[in-house]
Amino acid sequence: MEKLFFKSLLLIILISSTLSCSSDDGNTLSDLEEDTNTDDVVVLVDASYFSTADGSVTITTVPCTLSDGTSTNCYQIVTSSAPSDHEMGPWCPDNISDDASAGGIWLEDGEVYDVDGAFVENMATFYNDTTWQMYDANGDIYITETEEDCINAANPNVGDEYENFCVECLPSYIADLTQTWLIPITPVLQDNAVFFATGPGGQANTVPSTRGIALNGIEFSAPAPVDNILGAYTLAPFDDAGGHINVNQGYHYHAATGFSTKIEQTDGHAALIGYALDGHGIYEHLDSDGNEYNDLDTLLGHTDDTRGYHYHVDYAGNNNFINGLQGAYAMD
Repeated sequence: MEKLFFKSLLLIILISSTLSCSSDDGNTLSDLEEDTNTDDVVVLVDASYFSTADGSVTITTVPCTLSDGTSTNCYQIVTSSAPSDHEMGPWCPDNISDDASAGGIWLEDGEVYDVDGAFVENMATFYNDTTWQMYDANGDIYITETEEDCINAANPNVGDEYENFCVECLPSYIADLTQTWLIPITPVLQDNAVFFATGPGGQANTVPSTRGIALNGIEFSAPAPVDNILGAYTLAPFDDAGGHINVNQGYHYHAATGFSTKIEQTDGHAALIGYALDGHGIYEHLDSDGNEYNDLDTLLGHTDDTRGYHYHVDYAGNNNFINGLQGAYAMD
């Protein structure tokens, strides 16, 4: 009986010794594999990616409180609302004989259209509405000419005097304008996402309407109010970079068309083009081989083990970037 007891004790000691040698921290290899979860990858905002060399963008670190109550540090990004990496405009062609180089683009039903002279000439057919007539007998297009015209034509209650005008607000109107944004340096994922408000039934006013900031400091804005613009028989084209100007918001993007600064990825993943207001990266729609991602969630985000949770922008023609925020955003 005594020999049997010692044999059993020796067996237990051997088994325990074998398990303790499986890994340095007491986990077996299979345990470690099970514990590896890409949802735990947190990638900090990299301030060095922003275009700050010419002074159009300045970045400082400030304390901030996030929407979930987290006290942390944010990057305070101050921008002149003018991109340093590409020209702004043109927006409206002068005459219906002008080619695409004279105008910008228009986003409609998922498609990107050149706003050339032919587009303006064809608007009555394009929208099946004979009220559209944005040019005179010489083919010259009616274009807003002053800052006052720009402000009045961009007003939700556009006067009849601006009907059938192409609205073009110029960079000189925002020469002294700056915009300030706060982005958490360390993203904090939330269990429940917030979706951007799209109307009276949307989220509370505390949810930001801005989607994020491009690496050149320009705002990724909410979708342009296309129905309001067209309902007043005006056209407010975007330039080829997907941006246009209003005097309160400055120059801002409504689509990502590949003009702004990008950070190419070494693994063939889509390039980084900016950060959402929750600190998660915003990447181009397609990877380096031109393939789209088929595992995006309803926000247009997903996770990998290099970038953690991140977003991919919508198709340019959809007048959209991302659909909401999966992380907490700055409240002050």
